[in-house]
Amino acid sequence: MGQDQTKQQIEKGLHLYQSNQTEKALRVWMRVLEKSADPAGRFRVLGCLITAHAEMGRYKDMLKFAVVQIDTARELEDPDFLTESYLNLARSNEKLCEFQKTISYCKTCLNMQGTTVSMQLNGQVSLSMGNAFLGLSIFQKALECFEKALRYAHNNDDKMLECRVCCSLGNFYTQIKDYEKALFFPCKAAELVNDYGKGWSLKYRAMSQYHMAVAYRKLGRLADAMDCCEESMKIALQHGDRPLQALCLLCFADIHRSRRDVQLGLLKLHCLCERIYRTKEQQQELRDHVVKFHECVEEMELYCGMCGESIGEKNNQLQALPCSHFFHLKCLQTNGTRGCPNCRRLSVKPGYV
Repeated sequence: MGQDQTKQQIEKGLHLYQSNQTEKALRVWMRVLEKSADPAGRFRVLGCLITAHAEMGRYKDMLKFAVVQIDTARELEDPDFLTESYLNLARSNEKLCEFQKTISYCKTCLNMQGTTVSMQLNGQVSLSMGNAFLGLSIFQKALECFEKALRYAHNNDDKMLECRVCCSLGNFYTQIKDYEKALFFPCKAAELVNDYGKGWSLKYRAMSQYHMAVAYRKLGRLADAMDCCEESMKIALQHGDRPLQALCLLCFADIHRSRRDVQLGLLKLHCLCERIYRTKEQQQELRDHVVKFHECVEEMELYCGMCGESIGEKNNQLQALPCSHFFHLKCLQTNGTRGCPNCRRLSVKPGYV
């Protein structure tokens, strides 16, 4: 496969990848890798494979292609290619949480000065190094790297890099529990996406929305957190971004847990007040808290979908179905194989509570 044909096939793979036909794109690129005699073309297609496997969460494969790309760069004897390949090697190790190796490869990149491309990549190198220091909880060095990356982004008018740095800064401030700043930076990233991101991959919007969701949850703004997390998950599902899907699922769980914690607290409060006022024979206050208790039970759907009795007042065995509706075990046993009475699904294979 010659140089022109290699270029055409790489572009074909990019078109397939951008239209969410990921597996077809990977097959096209792998054929190029096997058949192309053009080293520069092989280098470029390896970059495509590295990016694709990173976004799918296949980090060991990402590392494998990064190692091959290093060998290709050495064959080309081009310092720009070599710097880019070391950066991809650093990113691969960052994804695999090999943070010391990430820092080492980043330092190698920074030592390879002298070319225009190498200088342009320094911002991305500083960002990757900052993420590694953050992974090691070395917060001061992480912040220094992020600020350096941000300066590179401003000096080169690189809005895409600025967006990525702002998301990392959101993660940084979340970890040190400054939640106002943890919200400010991903909001800034979202603004950059809205203003400049028409030609960008949607992953930048998804990334900013996810970090906003985390910050909103920490600030107790659960409705805003849910909206941002749903937007991020929608894009992640559309593009097959499995790592982001996993992060969104964790965020959803945290949001629901936060909501339930508040509601369960109210439920316990009304239950305790009911007992106190019953003991004191204060009938009006007793009635008020009985009503509020049952309103909480209704809102949280804490009742058996078969017998209608509230769940949690007595020690009863419970059982969940795969549809996530749950019932008293004794009620479910009497139901036989008629399926879930709430959503009418036929499967009655037990789930887990």
